[in-house]
Amino acid sequence: MSLPRPPHSARPASILALAILLAGCAVGPDFVRPTPDAPEDWQAWRSADPALVQASVDAGLPRGPWWLAYGDPTLDALQQRARDASPDLQTAVLHLAQARVQRGTVASQQLPELGLSGGVNRQRQSEYGAGIRLLDAIGGDNRDALVKILSQPFNLYQAGLGVSWELDLWGRVRRSIEAADADVERQAALLDQTGLMLGADVARNYFELRTTQRRIALTRQDIAALQQRLDLLDARVRAGTLDHLDLQRQRAELEAQQARLPQLQAQEGASRNQLALLLGAHPGALDAELAAPADTAAQAGPALPALALGVPSELARRRPDLRAAEARLHNATANIGVATADLYPSIRLGGQFGYESYLSGEFGSWASRAWSIGPSLDLPIFDHGRRRGVVQLRQLQQQEAAVAYQQAVLKAWQEIDDALSGYSAAQQQVEHLRARQASAGDAYQLAQAKYDGGIADYTAVLDSQRAWLQSRGELADAQGRLAVQYALVNVALGNVPPAKKDSVVR
Repeated sequence: MSLPRPPHSARPASILALAILLAGCAVGPDFVRPTPDAPEDWQAWRSADPALVQASVDAGLPRGPWWLAYGDPTLDALQQRARDASPDLQTAVLHLAQARVQRGTVASQQLPELGLSGGVNRQRQSEYGAGIRLLDAIGGDNRDALVKILSQPFNLYQAGLGVSWELDLWGRVRRSIEAADADVERQAALLDQTGLMLGADVARNYFELRTTQRRIALTRQDIAALQQRLDLLDARVRAGTLDHLDLQRQRAELEAQQARLPQLQAQEGASRNQLALLLGAHPGALDAELAAPADTAAQAGPALPALALGVPSELARRRPDLRAAEARLHNATANIGVATADLYPSIRLGGQFGYESYLSGEFGSWASRAWSIGPSLDLPIFDHGRRRGVVQLRQLQQQEAAVAYQQAVLKAWQEIDDALSGYSAAQQQVEHLRARQASAGDAYQLAQAKYDGGIADYTAVLDSQRAWLQSRGELADAQGRLAVQYALVNVALGNVPPAKKDSVVR
C-alpha cells in the first residue's frame, strides 16, 4: 500500500523542518586550543651558565607602558609620539580594520538577501523565432497578419522584488565566520606585536643615542684634559726639564682621542635619524628634542626595577606572537570545515514578486503581477576531484600551522632564556666595570703623583691614563646595553603596551 503524497503546500514546510534539524550540524574538525609546553619555574629551562641565573619573583609582570620604569620623561614622550604616528603601527591598525570588515562580510551570508529590480526594454521578436512556432502549428489564413503584429517593436515594463537565502545545512557559513573571527584575533595579536616591537625599537635607539652622546661628552672631557696635560709637558720641554719623548707620547694619545670623536658624532646622527623614522618624522626633526643634556658625561644608566616574571604557564596569554600563531591554527582548522561543506549539496530558498506588462497603462494593475517561489538544489557530482583536493589542501595547511605554533613556542622560550641571561650578564658587567673605573682612576692619580715626584717614568702615566679613559667608555657602553636588555626582557615576556585598537574603523 503506497502512502499518500503530501500536498504542495507541505513541501516547503518539510524543507524548512529539515533545515532546522540540520542547523546545528557543522562538518569539519572542531578547534581545540593547544596547551604549550612550559616549565614549572623560570629556572628549569635555561642554557646559560648558572652564574647568570637569577631568582625570579613569582608575581605578575607589570602590564602597560614598561618604559616608565626608566624614569626618563623624554623617552616617555617619544614612545607616545611613536604610538601616535608610527607608519608600522598604522599599517597594523589598518590590517585589523580590514579583518573586522571581512568578518562582517562573511557573517552577512547568514541572512537572506533582498534585491529590487526594474527596467524598461524596447523589444522586437523574430518573425521566425521560437515563439512563432505555435502559429505555424495552428495554421490558418491569418498567420501572416499575426506574425506581422507580434514582430512589431514594443516596450516591456518590469519591476520586482526578490529574496534568496542559503540554508547553512553543513555549517559552511558558520565555519567561514569562525575562520574570520580567528583572523581578527590574529590581526589583533599582530597589532600588539607591532606595538611591542615598536616600543623596544624606540627604547633601543634612544639609549644607543644617549650612550653615544655620553661617549662624545666623555671624549671631549678627555681631549680637554689631555690637551691641558700636553700644554704642561710642552712648557717643560721648552724649559729644558723634559725631553721630547714624553711630549710626543702625550700628543699621540691626544690624537687618538680626537680621532674617535667624528665617528661618534656620525653615530649620534644615525641614531637620531632612526628615531625620526620610527616616529614618522623627517631627518633633523628631533634634533632639538634629542639634544644631549648638559650633564651627559656625569649621567649613569637608569635604575631599573627587579624583574617580576609571573607564572611560566601564562606565557601563551602574554606573548602576541603565540596568540597570532594560535589564531592562525584556528583559522586553518575552520577552513577545513568550509572546504568539507562544499562536498555536500546546498539548498537555497528563493522567491520573487513583481509586475510585468507591455502596456504602460496596465503596468500597475493586479493582472500584471508575476511571482515565483521555491527551493533550488546544487548537488556536486563529478568535478575531477577538485573539491576533495581543496579539503586535502586545507588539512595540510592546518598541519603546517600546527608545526608553526610549536616552533613559535620553542622560539619564545629561547628568546626568554637569552633575554634573562643577557639582562643578568649586563647587570654583572655594569657592577664590575664600575669597580674597574674607580680602580683605574685611583691608579691614574697614583701614577701621575709618582711621575710628578720623579719616582716613575711617563710610560706608567700613559698606561694608567689609557686604562682609565677606556674604563669610562666601556662603563657607558655597558650601562646603555643594560637599559636595552631590560627592553628585550619585556619583549620576550610579552609585556604588551596598550595599543590603539579604539582608533580602528568598526
